[in-house]
Amino acid sequence: MTQRKRVVIVGGHGKIALLTAPKLTDAGYEVHSVIRNPDHHDEVAVTGAHPVLLDIENADVGALTKVFDGADAVVFSAGAGGGNPARTHAVDYEAAVLSMQAAERAGVRRYVIVSYITAAVDIHRLDPESSFYPYAKAKHDADAHLRTTELDYTILGPAGLTMEPATGKILLADDDGQVPGVDLAEDQLVTSRENVAEVIVHVLESGTGIRRTLNFYDGTTPIAAAIA
Repeated sequence: MTQRKRVVIVGGHGKIALLTAPKLTDAGYEVHSVIRNPDHHDEVAVTGAHPVLLDIENADVGALTKVFDGADAVVFSAGAGGGNPARTHAVDYEAAVLSMQAAERAGVRRYVIVSYITAAVDIHRLDPESSFYPYAKAKHDADAHLRTTELDYTILGPAGLTMEPATGKILLADDDGQVPGVDLAEDQLVTSRENVAEVIVHVLESGTGIRRTLNFYDGTTPIAAAIA
């Protein structure tokens, strides 16, 4: 019997993670979801994932390396949720970088991180006093660090997240969130969380998107064709 591939999701109680875990399980993966609150154990377990209790804000690289040991891929989908600049820096940047270091130490090459669509450019055009700036900087800097690693990374840049059901179809955009030749209306500048989950599963299963940043909206092109 072939041993199932193991994926560790960091930020296992997040909305995207809760949608991703059952899809990975259905695809034949063994999923371990890292959570910091023991009260979230049952909600994560029902997705088919194995809950792993670890506070990534306070964990050291050794503790996270142990969690990643033997895994085939890491998905970083944790976030502080905004509102607190210190926590945002601690989770969206410091913990993200820690997870990259731990993946390298554990010998896990495949690494997927959930960022957002204009993370590469927002810090150059936002007022540093803006309430959104700490989040933009944390995500930008985490992505930038990831690009310097030897990991087989994929950076996912969804737009405004919705709870609409997945269509399995997306539209790729550039770093400015623009789609050449396409003029999108305001209500089209969104990405379903479940479509993000579908993209995570696709890039892990297919091996596509390696060392690429995929910025995307919900769209009309099937995921496999859009990312090919």
